[in-house]
Amino acid sequence: MIELPVIPVNQTQRKPDWLRVKLPVGKEYRHVRGLVDEHKLHTICESGNCPNMGECWGAGTATFMILGNICTRSCSFCAVATGRPLPVDLDEPNRVANSVKLMGVKHCVITSVDRDDQKDGGSQIWAETILAIRRESPETTLETLIPDFKGQWENLDRVLAVRPEVVSHNIETVRRLTREVRIQAKYDRSLECLRRISEAGLRTKSGIMLGLGETEEDVIETMQDLYNVGVDILTIGQYLQPTKAHHPVIDWVTPQQFEKYKEIGLKMGFKYVESGPLVRSSYHAEKHLFDMQ
Repeated sequence: MIELPVIPVNQTQRKPDWLRVKLPVGKEYRHVRGLVDEHKLHTICESGNCPNMGECWGAGTATFMILGNICTRSCSFCAVATGRPLPVDLDEPNRVANSVKLMGVKHCVITSVDRDDQKDGGSQIWAETILAIRRESPETTLETLIPDFKGQWENLDRVLAVRPEVVSHNIETVRRLTREVRIQAKYDRSLECLRRISEAGLRTKSGIMLGLGETEEDVIETMQDLYNVGVDILTIGQYLQPTKAHHPVIDWVTPQQFEKYKEIGLKMGFKYVESGPLVRSSYHAEKHLFDMQ
């Protein structure tokens, strides 16, 4: 197999041109932008500086983070603060549901910090948030980007029981780099989480970041592992270092290499593969609602 080139970071002083982002434009984007500002709504699209915010908001998709903004884990790639989280906000499901209704969100992606401090891992708030959105905005479809609940599968089952349209859990990186990149996580536990989602008969999704030092062989191995446990939808994007304190970018993966991974993934049998430098977990999320029949 011929490996396409990557560009080591130390050979360039700035991000490659293909990582430049167009400014958000369009009528739908301006409408959502106005509502967010007027009602002081919070989306992870903004706080995470997502490069695809304009495109997603224009398509009626938005992502919300629940269970606070302090995580009990300390993954070396992630900009979310680590520490002791504040108590769970029991009114959060209603506030998120109200935001979804106000924004007129067609497809809503919910994610969260890890709440290993909670006996239920935050799963009760997860389930209540999904149910609240369904009450307030019944036309909105839902995708949940969930943690691994430390392998306490009764907590995962609580989320699966309310049947979101898509359930996602990101494996984030290849097996060889997991201990370095996802310090408190386990590669095989993530695979087991995804297997259980798939066996529950739900659309199953996962994502990988590239540029952390993985090889093409590593990536293809992980893609095969994900396919083998029943993942339907795969996202592959370039890792961008949030601050100098985080894991360095080892290389810039070219658009041609991302396209190669997309072709490999589709040949493996994934229903959707979103692969590109600016792809993030919820990129084109509204397009992944394939017929389950």
